[in-house]
Amino acid sequence: QVEESAVSLWNWTVTKHTGAVISDEQRAKLRFVACRLICLCEGSDPPEGTLRRQILMSMKTGKGWIDIGKAGLADGFLENAISSIEKLYAKLRKGSEDEADIQAHRADVEKSLFKVLSYQAESVFAQGDFQKAVMCVQRCKDMLMKLPKETRYLSILCYNFGVETYEQKRYEQSSFWLSQSYDIGKMDMKYSVGKEMQAKVLRLLATTYFEWDCSQYLDKALKAISLANQENLHPAGLFLKVKILLKSGASDEEINSALAEFTQLEMSLDFCLNTAKLLLEHGRESVGFDFLKSVPERFESSPDLGKITLLHIEFLLQNKRELLAKQKIEEVIIGHYTGKQLLPEALNQLHIIMWDRAAKHYEEKNYSEALHWYNYSVSFYTPGQIDQNLAKLQRNMASCYLHLKQVDKAKEAVKQAERCDPNSIFTKFSVYKIAVMENDADKAVEAVIEIGKLAEKPSEHGDKLRVDKSTGSNLLSLAAQIALENDQQIVAIKALEYLSEHLQDCQQLFAALKCLVRLMLSKIMAENAEKSSRDEDINSMLSYLNLAHKKLGESFTEEKFTGDMRILEAHWFRKVAWNLAVQFKDSPEKMRDFFVLSFKLSQFCPSDKAVLVAQKTCLLMAAAVDLEMGRQQVTPSEQTELFSEALQHLQTCKEIWKVLKLTGDFAKDPTDTLLLLYEFEARSKLNDPTLHNLMESVWEQPQIEIKTLEIIASLAMESPARYPVLCKKALKSALNLHRKQAVIDAVKFSKCLHSLINISLPTGLTDLDTCVLQEVWDYFEDALSVVSSTDAYPETEILWLMTRAWNTGIFQYTVGKYKEAEQWCALGMRFLNHLGSLKKSYE
Repeated sequence: QVEESAVSLWNWTVTKHTGAVISDEQRAKLRFVACRLICLCEGSDPPEGTLRRQILMSMKTGKGWIDIGKAGLADGFLENAISSIEKLYAKLRKGSEDEADIQAHRADVEKSLFKVLSYQAESVFAQGDFQKAVMCVQRCKDMLMKLPKETRYLSILCYNFGVETYEQKRYEQSSFWLSQSYDIGKMDMKYSVGKEMQAKVLRLLATTYFEWDCSQYLDKALKAISLANQENLHPAGLFLKVKILLKSGASDEEINSALAEFTQLEMSLDFCLNTAKLLLEHGRESVGFDFLKSVPERFESSPDLGKITLLHIEFLLQNKRELLAKQKIEEVIIGHYTGKQLLPEALNQLHIIMWDRAAKHYEEKNYSEALHWYNYSVSFYTPGQIDQNLAKLQRNMASCYLHLKQVDKAKEAVKQAERCDPNSIFTKFSVYKIAVMENDADKAVEAVIEIGKLAEKPSEHGDKLRVDKSTGSNLLSLAAQIALENDQQIVAIKALEYLSEHLQDCQQLFAALKCLVRLMLSKIMAENAEKSSRDEDINSMLSYLNLAHKKLGESFTEEKFTGDMRILEAHWFRKVAWNLAVQFKDSPEKMRDFFVLSFKLSQFCPSDKAVLVAQKTCLLMAAAVDLEMGRQQVTPSEQTELFSEALQHLQTCKEIWKVLKLTGDFAKDPTDTLLLLYEFEARSKLNDPTLHNLMESVWEQPQIEIKTLEIIASLAMESPARYPVLCKKALKSALNLHRKQAVIDAVKFSKCLHSLINISLPTGLTDLDTCVLQEVWDYFEDALSVVSSTDAYPETEILWLMTRAWNTGIFQYTVGKYKEAEQWCALGMRFLNHLGSLKKSYE
């Protein structure tokens, strides 16, 4: 039952593979299973049919593994096949006594054995065992006398081995297998592979010897190719023979003899040209050119005769026979206009040759000679013809004319290029070069703008010179360089502006921006610059620095642009922004913008002490400018915007200042005071509800300065702010600090007291609260105390105090408060005694 299942599986596999239902690997696996099952069913004395089935199945299973590249799995099955063959032969011989029957059985068994041995050869060859493969093939070769029909099969097997080892550059093994293939092919002419195949084997054998070690095996290579050509004359054989002869250093006579054999064969024009090329490349000019001259006779009716001329021209140029090459080209030009035109493909190739030669002369700065070759190319175009290649040709000629200082001819060439290809970026670049040479800055700038626009979009036509972003960038870069070399600063700036918009490479971009900044800076600093133009240039400078900031942020995605590079660029641009901010003190808005930019750029730098100090200063200056601009006569909405911006700068600055204070001693640094005053001003003028909370922390500060409190008092009442309570409190605190001084500064004390009395006792008010009057009375008493203790109290302030006290008494009198009136007037009289020169006037 198992045997039947195995046979059914085998047959099913054959059917399904024939119908392409299963793959080769699936077939090999199914055969493997079926064959294993059959082997398990083998008894001690299996019948002839079972043995034959085992032989067939083992052979095919082994071959299946070989065919899918798993030769190692084939060995066991092939060994089983040989074992079964031996058992079958013994069984057949045992059942036969007649010698004829025995010979028939032997012949039958040897066919199977031959196949198995050839499969074993394939298997061990695939596994890299050269010696075992040789042994298997030798056994097969020994059996060919009895199996002559297998001659072709074994010869091709050896040839395949030879091809595979040749491709692996195992030349020694390849030469062995190819020699075996050739020898086996000669063993029985009736069943041979044929002369064509034998010649093919010998050609590969000759090639193997040639590539293996030409100096050592040259004779063998020559012998093999000679035999190949005797077996079957073929163009490849003749070509290889010439190649070997050239390598061997054979004489021209020997090579000519080999070339004579070419007349015996029909071969293509390309083959003849390749042969001529081979000869010329090996320095056999005489033989090569003679052979080349003989080719046209064989192909008189061929439309491709131009290829011969092209090859002739190419080799004349390679051998530095330029004059002869020119004569040949002039002959072609004459033929072009007398009915002997080259085919389009050949003509294109000729244009390439002429352009290459022109380019070579251009590189050598031999511009006149380059023009000569370009003119040859122009000769093949008809007047008025529109062709993009002609446009390129005219542009190249224009470049030559420019180098020769022949501007008029260059302009004419560019005019022709514009006619053929008006929307080409390269044509616009040619226009630009001429404009620069003629010092026509307006036209040069116009051309740069056109180049910039064309660089923004890909080429819309089939121009071979496809315009991509790098092409546009390269041309703009070159345009800037040309402008700088010709001292045309404005043109260079325009080119660099467009360039900075298109460059993808960060290093190139920052180099372009640096150049732009330097150029624009020199333009801004020019003494004769007009204000409107100067403002425009400053705005341009801001845009460059903003672009630098933007690109620094984007540069994190570019691998080639390292962190160190980014830091260096950021430092350079932040310092430039800082210096410009300092430079433009007369333009507060611009100064602020540059300080803010310097801060933003510094954020790409490591936060060391120097950078933190710079960041703090930038933000403080920006806030100061915003506050100053807000004090000017601007609309309420503009004021709100400016004060809000100032507040934002201050909040960021406070965070930086916290970090910075951890790095050292900043006891004498006024930053805390400035932050307080700026923040107070911004919040007070924004009517910020958090202002009182801010001031609560201020009142608690033990080391606050008198000047700071006086400024706070002043700001509290500066429009649009109005905080009289805060003003009064600040002045009181300041006055207390004045009193605590070892020696009171009478002048400063007087000013502070003056302000405090003014805010506490507004002029013109008569109905004042008793508490308020008492508080103000105390201030006057303080003043008297100080006035009595020093002669330094300003007389004008004493007079003012006397007058305010007297007037307050008068106001009390007018409302019927006679007692209070008497007190205040008496208080005023007390100040009279301290007046100096003015005393008599007021007594």
